[in-house]
Amino acid sequence: MQWTTEQRYTRIEDIAEKDLTALKEKVDRSPWRQTYHIQPETGLLNDPNGFSFYNGEYHLFYQWFPLGPVHGIKYWYHTKSKDLVHWENAGIAIRPNDDIDSHGAYSGSGIEHNGQLYLMYTGNTRDDQWVRHPKQNIAVMDEKGVIEKWKTPVIDHVPDDYTDHFRDPKVWKENGTFYAIIGAQRTDKTGCVVLYSSPDMEKWTFEGEIKTGLPRFGYMWECPDYFTVDDQGVFIFSPQGIAPDGDHYHNIYQSGYVLGNLDVHTQTIQHSDFHELDRGFDFYAPQTMETPDGRRIMVGWMGLPEIAYPTDAHGWAHCLTLPREITIENGRLIQRPVRELQSLRGIQMEAAAELSNETKTFDSFSGTSFELICSFTIHDAASCGIEIRVNENEKTVITYDAVQKKVILDRTFSGSPVSTDYGTVRSCHLDAECVTFQLFVDSSSLELFVNDGLDVFTSRIFPSDDCTGIRFFASGGRASCRAVKWTIGG
Repeated sequence: MQWTTEQRYTRIEDIAEKDLTALKEKVDRSPWRQTYHIQPETGLLNDPNGFSFYNGEYHLFYQWFPLGPVHGIKYWYHTKSKDLVHWENAGIAIRPNDDIDSHGAYSGSGIEHNGQLYLMYTGNTRDDQWVRHPKQNIAVMDEKGVIEKWKTPVIDHVPDDYTDHFRDPKVWKENGTFYAIIGAQRTDKTGCVVLYSSPDMEKWTFEGEIKTGLPRFGYMWECPDYFTVDDQGVFIFSPQGIAPDGDHYHNIYQSGYVLGNLDVHTQTIQHSDFHELDRGFDFYAPQTMETPDGRRIMVGWMGLPEIAYPTDAHGWAHCLTLPREITIENGRLIQRPVRELQSLRGIQMEAAAELSNETKTFDSFSGTSFELICSFTIHDAASCGIEIRVNENEKTVITYDAVQKKVILDRTFSGSPVSTDYGTVRSCHLDAECVTFQLFVDSSSLELFVNDGLDVFTSRIFPSDDCTGIRFFASGGRASCRAVKWTIGG
């Protein structure tokens, strides 16, 4: 259906309970509801927000339009967890019902301060001429989980030389001072980020634009994040308007990082080249936090803006990725599934085979929700890999091409199609004689970690109910295969 502007800006508070119940029942009938990923009860989920540890629990909020699978007026929805694995829905956290966020509570971040969790977010407001006026606002959560918004913005205007695309503050504390980077667009329609500082989270000073080696890299930088891992600075952002280049940048919008330490006094960062965080089809707007034991954890939106998904017809869209631990090794950002996810492992199955220009299945290797770790040693095969969610007509294929030295994810035949205008194959370079694929497969998604997190492919897939097969193959020669699979759920 086509949503009118009026429908997109209808608040959940104005909807009859029976209509919300009917929508929830429709969503629950969807065959692609996830079993162990964070997903909306109804409507559309997008950016993760306010990811933090406070009062003994992990808190993760997300952008939410409850009434349908479209980008309407955004709320913050709250989930919480004690272990990064089992998440409890805690309800709406921020409602866009004040002048400071009248047209949506947009993205932001969280930080503990004065024994409370401070949430800094962008309030989307529009005037009578529909001109946007973004505000940077604060909401505070106490130990009882009660959240109150401050009535006035802490940053009430956009600095000169920037457009109204000005949003997504990410806050951290350094040497006793709070800093926030905000995604921005210059008036010449190029993307950047700016820096603010504050002694107390209340009074904020504009420090200037952060000077990078990417002066004309897309037209808007969304969802910036800055942090350090073992004293190595990492700057993550999601640039819009990057043209495809070889195997890179084939999604509608990208998310990536540069390595370099930010000098907050000069607003400069000397950095590495830009690298995509994820090589799959559906990953955007990630956010990180630090755990009590010092790990840096990242969660991303498993979806993209302006793309239709098959679940739209069922009244909902999107989910969040599994939490990933970030490390920096040999000048690369490495992502691994957090160790806590091992608690999801159910029945374990193991298999091994010598594959010679053939495809094999193993007893008990099937399913729709599972973790699978498979290692291939290539002898003289031209390619080898795994097919998952297989039936007679559908399959999702993960290949290591030993000739091209590439990992290839192909969802051409994965079921109901998604954004085929942007292609059905994603790939990245890998030169290796041994390849390990770690897969987390859910009802409608795949997260693939290659060679212990060297590269990651995140993708939604929408197969038929009977797509439960798993197959292992080698083409053009021989490869050894060893696999371990665990059931998840059910």
